[in-house]
Amino acid sequence: MDISRPQFDILSLLGQGREDKLPAQRFIARETGHSVGTVNKTLTQLFEAGLVDKQGISPKGVGELEPFRVKRAVFIAAGFGSRLVPITLNTPKPLVRVKGQRIIDTLLDAVIAAGITEIVIVRGYLGEQFDQLLYKYPAVNFLENPLYNESNNISSAMCVRYQLQNAYVLESDLLLRNPRLITKYQYASNYLGVPVERTDDWCFETKNGIITRLRVGGRNCHHMFGISYWDKQDGAKMAEHIKQVYEMPGGKERYWDQVALEYFLKEYALEVRECSFDDITEIDTFSELKQLDDTYRV
Repeated sequence: MDISRPQFDILSLLGQGREDKLPAQRFIARETGHSVGTVNKTLTQLFEAGLVDKQGISPKGVGELEPFRVKRAVFIAAGFGSRLVPITLNTPKPLVRVKGQRIIDTLLDAVIAAGITEIVIVRGYLGEQFDQLLYKYPAVNFLENPLYNESNNISSAMCVRYQLQNAYVLESDLLLRNPRLITKYQYASNYLGVPVERTDDWCFETKNGIITRLRVGGRNCHHMFGISYWDKQDGAKMAEHIKQVYEMPGGKERYWDQVALEYFLKEYALEVRECSFDDITEIDTFSELKQLDDTYRV
């Protein structure tokens, strides 16, 4: 059956783990963002379809979620991290430690906790140092980006463009504080964004939850974070669109996000998935790193 967004949201919440009993409707409403009335109506539909029972999601319900399962996680990790000098002179930015933990570990731990087993890291600068991840994450696969030093991160997207279907794409220099943002199921292609009154950074303009414009600086918009999800159809389209932008004049200087959010925006219906600044932190400068971790102040 084709499941609606409220049906998906409730099923995916229940699909995080089999409980002894169905959670209270107010809990489901709080976790999914739907009203109690919508939850009540949707649960009735799910019971009637045999997708939910008194213990939670049924085996049939789990089966209905399978087309929405995230199959892989792709990490963009090839860049130099120039604004984090001097730390990045000897260490790739994703491997920099914040209070003893590597930045990329916060993302990898969340991906693995969500049951995503296919993990690809596109590496470049000091790439051999990423081998240290194999001690903790032996299932990780690496792809080499030999052009990382002469192009923007679209060259990393070129390396992995055929692996974007049903996949998360994650910028590897994000400190993830809320691992629940990485879930095992996703309903549609989306980007993480924080609603803000004003920002001087990369942001989205949206209409009815769909991204309508990418820009630097804006008001009443969503501050952009570099974690996105691509469903089967959109991931397949991206393979060709990345190549087209990469090969156009000046294309190698583009950010990979600009492919769908700027050059081919009308061919996608990308949702904004809201989060907060408490959930995730982008460490742009060495000064910001020192504020987060006192050991760098010496």
